[in-house]
Amino acid sequence: MSRKEAKDAPGGAAAVSSKLAPRSEVGGRGDGRPRDAVAAGSGARGLPAGAGGGGRANAGGGRVIRYKTCLRNTIGDVLRARGWQEAKEGEGDWDFYWCDVAWMREHFDGTYLEEHQRICHFRNHYELTRKNLMAKNLKRLRKVLEKESTVEAAKCEFFPATFELPSEYHIFVEEFKKHPGTIWIMKPAGKAQGKGIFLFRKLKDITDWKKEDYFRRDEEKSDKEPPETYVVQRYIDNPYLISGKKFDIRVYVLVTSYSPLKAWLYRSGFARFSNTHYSLSSISDQYVHLTNVAIQKTAPDYDPEKGCKWSLQELMTFLAARHSHQVVRQARQQMDQIYIKSLQSVQKVMINDKHCFELYGFDILFDENLKPWLIEVNASPSLTASSPSDYELKFGLLEDMLHVLDMEGRLIGRENVKRVGGFDLMWCDGPVASDELALNCGQPLMYTTNSFLGCYNDREQQLKQLFNLSPLAQL
Repeated sequence: MSRKEAKDAPGGAAAVSSKLAPRSEVGGRGDGRPRDAVAAGSGARGLPAGAGGGGRANAGGGRVIRYKTCLRNTIGDVLRARGWQEAKEGEGDWDFYWCDVAWMREHFDGTYLEEHQRICHFRNHYELTRKNLMAKNLKRLRKVLEKESTVEAAKCEFFPATFELPSEYHIFVEEFKKHPGTIWIMKPAGKAQGKGIFLFRKLKDITDWKKEDYFRRDEEKSDKEPPETYVVQRYIDNPYLISGKKFDIRVYVLVTSYSPLKAWLYRSGFARFSNTHYSLSSISDQYVHLTNVAIQKTAPDYDPEKGCKWSLQELMTFLAARHSHQVVRQARQQMDQIYIKSLQSVQKVMINDKHCFELYGFDILFDENLKPWLIEVNASPSLTASSPSDYELKFGLLEDMLHVLDMEGRLIGRENVKRVGGFDLMWCDGPVASDELALNCGQPLMYTTNSFLGCYNDREQQLKQLFNLSPLAQL
C-alpha cells in the first residue's frame, strides 16, 4: 500500500523580426482554442487513434482507461480526445486522476491506490514549488556541494539571495545593510499569478508593510494565527530586454520518478513579455516589473491582438541572430543545470511513489548578460490557453506527457527510449547522452546532452516513427 510550471531589437535581426511579433492572446473561440479545434484532438491532425489522441484507448488488459479531473480546460480536451472515459463524481473506479494540490493535501494520505493508478502530484510537491521551501532546499544543496567541490557548488549560483520572513528577518536586515540601494522583491510564499508581490529599496517600506499588511488578519481568523510567510529576494534589476521590454521564460519539465531521478524536458515553451517598457524609475508599477499574464492583461493599454508571448523557438532564433548560436547554446546548458540541480535539491526529501508524477513549470529570467536565473517552480502551471497557438502548445505538451506515462502500455519493452514526442529524457539516474542531431538550434556534434529546448519540435512525425505507424495504419 502506498501513500502518497536585448535591449531594443537590433536592426541586424531584421531577417527574422517579421516572424517574431508576440502572438495574439485571444483565440477565435474565446477560450484560446482555434476555431477548427474539436474534441477529436490530434486525430484531426493526422495522428491515428491511440497514438496522437483520437479513438478509444485500452489499458493492457483491454479495459477502457477511466480518468478524473477537476479542471475543464486543455487537459480535459486531451483526455477526451485520447478516447478515455471520465469517471463520474463519487466513482472510485479510475485509472488516471488530474487533481489539484488541495485534494492531495486533504485526501491523498487516506486513499488506497491500485497498482495501475496514476496521479499528477507527488505527496510533498511543495518542497520545490513553495517559494520559501525551494530556497531552503537549494541553499542546503549548495552547502553540501561546497564541501565536496567548488565547481559543482558554482553550478548552484542560479537563484538570487533569498530570505524567508518572518523567520529570517534579522538575517535579511544584515544583508540589506551590506548592499545599500539594492532593490528587493517581496513575494507571498504560497501564492501565484503575481498576487501580493511588491518591490522596495528602503527598510521603511518593510516596516510600513508589517504594520499595514504583515500582521493583518481576516475577521474569521484567530488572533493567535501567525502572519503569512513571505520570501524577500534580491531583484534582478538588469534583465535582458527585447524592444525595451522585460520577459521571462516558461519551461516544462516532467518528473516520473525521484528514486531514481528521471526527468524529461519539453522542447517547446514560451516567453512572457511585460506590456510596458522597462524602467527603474517606478518600482511600484507591476506592468513594468511582473510578466505574469494574469497581471499584464489588466494593463490599461494592453492590446489583446498583439498579446505578450513568443514561442521559445522564436526567442532562440532571435537570440542566435542577435548574438550567436554559441552564446545561446551556453545559456541553454546553464538552464539544464537549473532543472537538474533544482530537482536534486529535493530528491532526498521528496516522497517517491510509483503512482505519482509531476509536470513542473520552471520560470526563468535572463539578465543582460544572458545568464539565466530561476524565479520559481510551479506545481500547477496554467493549462488555460490564451490563443490558438498557446492551445496547440499545451495540447501537444499534455498529449506527449500521456505518451511518456504510457498508460496503454505501448512502450513496454522499450523503456530505454530517449524521446517521446516533444519530450527528451535528459536525466535518468544520471545525465542522458543524445543520439540525435539538433535541428534548427545550432547544436554542434560534440554537445551530447539530450536537451533540445527551443529546437524544432517535430513531435507528430516522431510519434509516428516511435509507434511504428505506417501510412496504412493511419487510415
